[in-house]
Amino acid sequence: MLNLMYITNQPVVAQIAEIAGVDRIFIDMEYIGKNQRQGGMDTVQNHHTIDNISTIRQCVNNAKVQVRINPIHDVLADYFCTEDEVKVAIDAGADILMLPMYKTMADVERFVKAVDGKATILLLAETLEAAQIMPEVVKIKEVDEIHLGLNDMHLAMGMKFMFELLADGTVDNLCDIIRPSGKRYGFGGIARLGYGTLPAEKIIMEHYRLGSMMAILSRSFCNADKVEHTDEIRDIFMNEVARIREAEADFAMCTAKEFTANHEEVIRLVNRIKESL
Repeated sequence: MLNLMYITNQPVVAQIAEIAGVDRIFIDMEYIGKNQRQGGMDTVQNHHTIDNISTIRQCVNNAKVQVRINPIHDVLADYFCTEDEVKVAIDAGADILMLPMYKTMADVERFVKAVDGKATILLLAETLEAAQIMPEVVKIKEVDEIHLGLNDMHLAMGMKFMFELLADGTVDNLCDIIRPSGKRYGFGGIARLGYGTLPAEKIIMEHYRLGSMMAILSRSFCNADKVEHTDEIRDIFMNEVARIREAEADFAMCTAKEFTANHEEVIRLVNRIKESL
């Protein structure tokens, strides 16, 4: 089954997600440079804090606490450097640290050194440079996991729709590079079954075709900030995570012919969506 991640700093929502079977509660501290990259777009900019890590750590039992820190950086006027950010995140209870927007081997090596084996290392490959250096990155034994960030990568490539990367072979090529290393990998986000510009079930089947092991439950799965009642959030998670798991059981039994047919349908749908944008 896919390791499912959900971004929230709300203790009640984190507990609901954990009970429903979400594997990782995702604290998102990234803010440096994000507004410049995504300003004006309908994207989430969370800017969670170290205190949020501590709070979520105390309220979940089985789910892992995953923290996206900021891109590699030195000390800023109002924020500490990467090394100190890593240290306080680990001290606050982070199980998994995610590095976004890396571009060079030096970025990765600096992050690995800062973590020093004290947390699982997850790289978020979302730049053209990250894609280009993937063959070298997978050789670093301290790197545990790699997630392909389709949102920023498709922007960098001048595309209109993030899942163009799934249709044009980019995701296939990167997964082919990562797979022999034995590292865990995943890509993108998924909505509820039957939802999403590209239906979630089509995307999940692509995860199984490609051997992906991780996916983020997107804002369209459940935007907890806009749901008024906790009971509604609970119903969404309990029902919809269960539906994803049922679909996964079916996809795990699919034949190569069925995976190919789904991939061809994904390409057709992506091209149709792209033309409409």
